[in-house]
Amino acid sequence: MRIETERLIITEFTMDMAEAVHLNSLDEDNRRFVPDEVFETVEEAADTVEFLMGVYANGEGPLVYPVLLKDGTYIGYVQAVPFDDGTWEVGYHIGGNYTKHGYATEAVKAFLPVIMPKLGITQIAGICLAENRGSVKVMEHCGFIKEFEGAGPYQGENRNICKFMFSL
Repeated sequence: MRIETERLIITEFTMDMAEAVHLNSLDEDNRRFVPDEVFETVEEAADTVEFLMGVYANGEGPLVYPVLLKDGTYIGYVQAVPFDDGTWEVGYHIGGNYTKHGYATEAVKAFLPVIMPKLGITQIAGICLAENRGSVKVMEHCGFIKEFEGAGPYQGENRNICKFMFSL
């Protein structure tokens, strides 16, 4: 996959991205909102990158794609994650050094019209902690409709979440 926007490239992972994945995963927002996506070592990040590269071939797992600036700098990812019931969720993370520039919104807006037809779906969920104002804004700016706000499962705990839906 290769998607280009005015400022970004969305592509597939390569092993040489492991160090950047590690470094971007360490920011405070990642630790706070998606602690299972923090890689304390380059080796942990490399293992995950290797797994994600395998998903491109076998289709068994989340479809995660790196987001790069036009100069090739890794700044985060976008993903489509399958649920057991056959539905999908979008996810994204932009490293703390690159937030507040609209990169997540730009990446998600470019990603959805490509990944959804590839998956054969017309709707995709977006779920985040209600306190994650940045993520809520991204979904609102991308045309997601809030369906629920309240207590719900998140990262294995019952937390205050927002659930959004996007339709093509």
